[in-house]
Amino acid sequence: MASMSLPDDDTLVSYPGGAVSGRGTVLHLADHASGIVLLTDRTPFHPVDPRWPDQGPDHGLITYGGVSVPLLDCVIGATDGTQLSVGADMTARRGEPGWAFVVAHVIPAGERRPAVGDEIAFEVDADHRLRLSAGHTGCHVAALGLNAALAERWRKPVRTDGLGHPDFDQLAIVSSRITPDGAVDTYRVGRSLRKKGFDVDGLDAALPDIEEAINRQLANWVAAGADIQLEIHGPRLTDLREWICTLPEGVQRIPCGGTHLRSLTGVGSLAVELRADVPAGDLTMTTRVGRADAT
Repeated sequence: MASMSLPDDDTLVSYPGGAVSGRGTVLHLADHASGIVLLTDRTPFHPVDPRWPDQGPDHGLITYGGVSVPLLDCVIGATDGTQLSVGADMTARRGEPGWAFVVAHVIPAGERRPAVGDEIAFEVDADHRLRLSAGHTGCHVAALGLNAALAERWRKPVRTDGLGHPDFDQLAIVSSRITPDGAVDTYRVGRSLRKKGFDVDGLDAALPDIEEAINRQLANWVAAGADIQLEIHGPRLTDLREWICTLPEGVQRIPCGGTHLRSLTGVGSLAVELRADVPAGDLTMTTRVGRADAT
């Protein structure tokens, strides 16, 4: 991409605090295969992280000069001041000296462009954000239930989660996709995990009982209305953010750049389905969240 007026600092982001609107100043525009890439000094839009693309982009509108256009995509990019790479083309790693990490908004190419220096308004689709937040929160809580249900299958000591159970989720996960009101997580239960001490014998046959145990535990946690916090260590895109969930059995704290519910009190139901192909080394957990306020 051609470069002009590329920023020298990370984008300031307000979505971790729950913002669904805001204003910003245009810093850079560039043509892109999908439309026009728009960089601003700040944004309330949650972008896709190409290195761990679990939560998808927010939806919404961008308004400038009396024109409102839909957000086609929103993804993390990186610039060293002379070049900009976006999404899968990004090679720089967070924290790499000399690079700024930015939120790249993609808008339609056919619309009248804003100009560098223009002030623009952002409006996030709040319902879509809420559904993604429910899915992401459900994903983390379900992982704790999975860890608890598989705890007796470990034959060697390994790292534990905040509730004291072996952290199967973090030791075995290979991909995670957050969906509106849900998630799909894929785990590898192959040779490497077995060497760490995980027993796969009879896992296929035990799956219905494991699933039932997880769902029973999840129902208890929903009934308890667990408190959830997102501890924000700074306003920049790359600043650390930690998801903290307080359950009757303990507190789980993990780094997470996504959006979340603030408690389980708004959740009407939380349940998982498990599917395994042990010979192939695959275990998939599908999480579904029913919101108490859903119609």
